[in-house]
Amino acid sequence: MSSATAVRPAEEFDVDRIYRLIIDLATYERAADQVRSTPDQLRAALFGPQPAAYALVAESAGEVVGFALYFRSYSTWEGVHGIYLEDLYVAPEHRGSGLGKALLVALAELAVQRGYARLEWAVLDWNEPAIRFYRGLGAVPMEEWTVFRLAGPALGQVALGSASDGSATGR
Repeated sequence: MSSATAVRPAEEFDVDRIYRLIIDLATYERAADQVRSTPDQLRAALFGPQPAAYALVAESAGEVVGFALYFRSYSTWEGVHGIYLEDLYVAPEHRGSGLGKALLVALAELAVQRGYARLEWAVLDWNEPAIRFYRGLGAVPMEEWTVFRLAGPALGQVALGSASDGSATGR
């Protein structure tokens, strides 16, 4: 990382640029059509009276070119918090510059300083460059775990207590 690059906590004036990078990330992950959030929602989540998430940004020559968006998790087994990294993204033209690693180092430092037990995230199984990068840092996949998601109509059905008995198939 050069002296013209830096990692710092996001500030409210960064929201529009972070949002643009979120769209770029969703496009890279072949899911741009699934982004429903707005810059105003992101602003409220990061800088509202009770922030739901936090962000670090990576700058190159004064321009935000990457971000890490995260929130606190909690481990009942460890008895302490952790950090869940929701998104990590560096613009393609800045990859290989050390900014992605710098963002992860900053998050790891934050976790250690606060006495947190872990830093976790998910990665798409087809994203081999990211998987190689994470393994190179010493991260290990949690192969015995499967991520589940309850969303859309199924979420509404469960909330109403009218979920299926579990024998149905679907996404």
